[in-house]
Amino acid sequence: MSSHFTVIYDACVLYPAPLRDLLMRLALTDRFRARWSNVIHDEWMRNLHKQRPELDPAALEKTRALMNASVRDSLVEGFEHLIPAIDLPDPDDRHVVAAAIHSGAETIVTFNLKDFPLGVLQRHNLDAQHPDDFIVDLFDLHPASVLQALAEQRAALKKPPKSADELLDILLKQGLTQTVSILKGWKGAF
Repeated sequence: MSSHFTVIYDACVLYPAPLRDLLMRLALTDRFRARWSNVIHDEWMRNLHKQRPELDPAALEKTRALMNASVRDSLVEGFEHLIPAIDLPDPDDRHVVAAAIHSGAETIVTFNLKDFPLGVLQRHNLDAQHPDDFIVDLFDLHPASVLQALAEQRAALKKPPKSADELLDILLKQGLTQTVSILKGWKGAF
């Protein structure tokens, strides 16, 4: 991966706050370009609010604004004309592929790999990658950047503070089994 490598974050990887936090911190390393759209924002925010109706919608809007402001050129716009030409098992996911094509992304980071069949994605020079695989690949190429992002994430967890083991437990609950397995040997670095 290089700073020209571009990914689209699907809504499902932005829904759990700990994973969103890590992916945002990784995007800030400039080792790749992270992208999303307002439709993706709307989807993760809607799903989160369904599960946690007590959350203030204004706080979610603030998160959206911070994400857009923090990661350079992250918001993909003007891709809607591509949606009708994309054929996926779930037509509601076509906007993700359209945003990926429009932004020049190579990869869609998603838990829903079955929703993005390789045959369809290859026609658009795309692939889909589980966030665990994405983070492991990034660690293989840029371990110091990943460890720095984890250190920053852990330092931000103050109410209550978390140990490295507690952060790894949080990440394990996010489905990052390979990542956690690798990072167990690096706890002193974050």
